[in-house]
Amino acid sequence: MSTSTPIPSQMRAQLLTAFNTPYTLSTIPLPSFSSPHDILIRVLAASYCHTDHVISQGQLPPFPLSFPHISCHEFSGEIISLPPNSLSPFKIGDRVGVPGRSFHPCGECFECLSGKEDEKGYSVYCTKALNNGISCDGGFREYAVVDSRQCTPIPEGMDAIQAATLMCAGVTIYGALKKCGLKKGQRVGIIGAGGGLGHLGVQFGEIMGLRVLGVDVADGPLKLAKKVVRDEKTMIVDGRVVEAKDVVTDIGKEDEKRDREDMGLDAVIILPESQKAFDYGIELLRRHGKCVVVSFPENGFNFSARDVVFRDISIVGSLVASNKVLREMIQFAADHDVKASVRTFALSKQNELVVEYLKGEGGKLVIDMTLQDI
Repeated sequence: MSTSTPIPSQMRAQLLTAFNTPYTLSTIPLPSFSSPHDILIRVLAASYCHTDHVISQGQLPPFPLSFPHISCHEFSGEIISLPPNSLSPFKIGDRVGVPGRSFHPCGECFECLSGKEDEKGYSVYCTKALNNGISCDGGFREYAVVDSRQCTPIPEGMDAIQAATLMCAGVTIYGALKKCGLKKGQRVGIIGAGGGLGHLGVQFGEIMGLRVLGVDVADGPLKLAKKVVRDEKTMIVDGRVVEAKDVVTDIGKEDEKRDREDMGLDAVIILPESQKAFDYGIELLRRHGKCVVVSFPENGFNFSARDVVFRDISIVGSLVASNKVLREMIQFAADHDVKASVRTFALSKQNELVVEYLKGEGGKLVIDMTLQDI
């Protein structure tokens, strides 16, 4: 085993021991290597995602596969050890970002062999792989063994906290924007623009040269969405008081269009789990528009067959993105100073973080491992 510094035999971790219960701060053994692709990292920052909440409530069966469970699928760390027969491209001391997918892919299924999304022999969509923080342990702990193939180098100058937020929120919204398939100057709507994904999406979309329309329905998120706007042409709309049809009319006038079916957005991304949010987004679309669904409410969404048939609206899903896109995204964020609005907490304050998350103020809440317990 190649190491940089003495490694303790135990670590602190926040454990989920049952559904609908608080996290429990515990001392447990360090994980061990099980693949030459593995690396041991000292976790620097671990970001909280809506999926962490969904899992804790038992709303994403069959995960976790067992208790106790360590959540968090968006984190960052510094490599402190490699296995003796290491196949990792990284070295000790490198800082890496770690997403949820895909831990130990099989290398043999149609996804892994296709080489469509990632290098041949590895697929972020491998159905046999585990997922950090979901089907196996994640980042709410001091040390973690992760698959080096799923990691991305953190660009010089980017701090570990920002890097952590990009490992799910960042890559998911970036991937959804790419799936819209738009060209510069076309219009995209982000429903849930003040949330963790949404406020990053507003920034990414603007820099990509898209005309961005952000929608939210709460004061805190609306304030955040407006705060991150860089382009004066970007519109942030309060969905509580402005109807979608009125937004479409205003856009049509701005674009000097006369036909109602030619007015509106070219694509829309649905981030909230609300049926009202979905319906609002669909109504914003022009004929032949695309709806990209990121959220996955327990009871799903209902859609109108008339929209699909007579308006030629296409509805597609988007789940995270490939590691190729992950590395593209984090460099894009570094080059263009895309940043999440964050609030940080010590590892011991995990349950306080959850309380703050449930207030729905938007942005990202992150465990900063450098913070001392108070």
